[in-house]
Amino acid sequence: MQVLRRSWPGRAAFDTAVSAALLRRVAAGEVPETFRIFVPDRIVAFGRQDRVRPGYPEAVAAADDAGFAPVERLAGGRAAVFHEDTLSFSWALPDPAPQASIHARFAEVAGLIAEALRSLGVDARVGEVPGEYCPGEYSVNAGGARKLMGVGQRLIRGAAHIGGVIVVGGADLVNLPLVPAYRHLGYPWDPATTGAISDEVPGLTTDDVAGAVLGVLARNRSLEEGEVDAGTLDLAERLAPQHTPVA
Repeated sequence: MQVLRRSWPGRAAFDTAVSAALLRRVAAGEVPETFRIFVPDRIVAFGRQDRVRPGYPEAVAAADDAGFAPVERLAGGRAAVFHEDTLSFSWALPDPAPQASIHARFAEVAGLIAEALRSLGVDARVGEVPGEYCPGEYSVNAGGARKLMGVGQRLIRGAAHIGGVIVVGGADLVNLPLVPAYRHLGYPWDPATTGAISDEVPGLTTDDVAGAVLGVLARNRSLEEGEVDAGTLDLAERLAPQHTPVA
């Protein structure tokens, strides 16, 4: 499996489109199974659920006003926040029947992240915290009280994408655009459930967490550092407009 760490600062929609392009190219057998992990820009990633809400245009504007680039996310779920003290991950893997393994993939990724965080001293558990943003049964939390990681999936013929965000620091920064965005979208939630890994174990960095995640992943897979190829970049340029919100 190739591991990619590059991101494109200042090009939020393009960065999302890179993951979308990798998914398509993995499905076509043009590139190998790929795991991206990187530090993103300040982004609010909106999902399909958000786009049908009456307050969606106002939520997009609120994110932008808070200094977070709005994008249309690749995976499912509600609006989620990325910033410079988080880790974005995106795993594209071939599967001839991706629908049959949805829960198995969720369970594997949630277990992987939780194990990695426990190795760093975090009381990491899998499960939804009541009142969390972008709720899901495969979230990873700290002590059953504060959300640390959210995850979603996208399926196409021949492959699956599973990706999300790990909050290393800056829980308040996550809430900054989400409070107004969720108010406009009409979602009930409790900002106190937003957590950060460095609040649980002070001093941990994005490099520490990325290393722990890749260390757990390497136990069952052969990892090889890679670079995004020209074909993927060309396809991402064509796909980028699909990830720019039209509010």
